Amino acid sequence: MTQLELFNTEHLKISQKIVNIATVPQRSPFRYAGGKTWLIPQIRKWLSAVGGENKELIEPFAGGGIVSLTAACENLVGRVTMVEKDEGVAAVWQVILSGGAQWLAQKITDFNLTPETAKEVIESADQSLESLAFATIVKNRVNHGGILANGASFMKNGENGKGITSRWYPETLSKRINSIDHIKTKINFIAGDGFAVCEQNSNRKDATYFIDPPYFKTGRRLYRYSVVDHEALFRLASKLK
Repeated sequence: MTQLELFNTEHLKISQKIVNIATVPQRSPFRYAGGKTWLIPQIRKWLSAVGGENKELIEPFAGGGIVSLTAACENLVGRVTMVEKDEGVAAVWQVILSGGAQWLAQKITDFNLTPETAKEVIESADQSLESLAFATIVKNRVNHGGILANGASFMKNGENGKGITSRWYPETLSKRINSIDHIKTKINFIAGDGFAVCEQNSNRKDATYFIDPPYFKTGRRLYRYSVVDHEALFRLASKLK
């Protein structure tokens, strides 16, 4: 596998300047701790070198999915596989990519967000994909820092004193979700273990991988599933073609 040493190779001429995130298309419905929007210019250059219409990008720790979404939207690869273990995050992707995008977008647009309604939606979420997906979107938008780990609290002041509504942009979220719906045929989503998916595809020469596991030290307070055997992950990555 061609690994991320490409980011330092001379022929890619990757700029060391700070990236203005506002110039990068915001495609994900999530505000994600550890999101990689800032890395997108380098991702484009990397996939321009190792991708192509005959390649599949596999992202075993998808999270907010900005790398996969960019690759699919900009035709940097022919197909994308996203893998996510967190049940709530996975539910969002499953609903969007399996025909429920318009429903979810409308649900967000119609929702009257208050501390009371947010609490009700989150606490009443059941095991249905739709209920869990909507509750996850609400939680991601009202919790401090977008944190989805158990125990995270609502924002208090938020931006300009707007409290929990400071990150609730229903029209913007609706547009992003509907945009993803338009490219869903390029995306395969797997709710499960990224390690297993990489193992299953380890001999493929037409696959490339973006492997971005949870933060090592701070992951526990940011994510529901944060423990990763990094030594095993490095061994696995070394076997990928």
